[in-house]
Amino acid sequence: MDFSPLTDAIASRSYDKIADICDNLMLQVAAEGIAFQSEWPYAIHLLGHIYTGDINSARFLWKSIPAEVKDSQPDLVAAWRIGQKLWTRDYAGVYEAMRGFNWGPQTQPIVAAFSENYTKKMFQLLLDAYSTISVQDTALFLGM
Repeated sequence: MDFSPLTDAIASRSYDKIADICDNLMLQVAAEGIAFQSEWPYAIHLLGHIYTGDINSARFLWKSIPAEVKDSQPDLVAAWRIGQKLWTRDYAGVYEAMRGFNWGPQTQPIVAAFSENYTKKMFQLLLDAYSTISVQDTALFLGM
């Protein structure tokens, strides 16, 4: 199986392309009737969906992964833990899930990039929330 487009995307830090590349590769090998489940980079595929914020696709990918693969790949289970926290909007839990696992050399750069993007997104949400709050409500919340 030729994973060169995927390895090229990872090497160039084009993490936003990983999910699409994996989806297309999976469709190609499935159409050819090749058994791919045992060697498929599920953790990277799942992290690609998480990186792009496509939690629905991450959920459906998780559901399609064979149980024996889930049991044999701790990075995959840890990646899904991030997905679960995002799904339930447990924002603090997302950070715990990212920091609470010793990521492997293939997944660590993707998780680090996601962590940086996620932190920026949360900070922007807070900035937006505080820029739209009225003076009257601010005074109310500050007890003035």
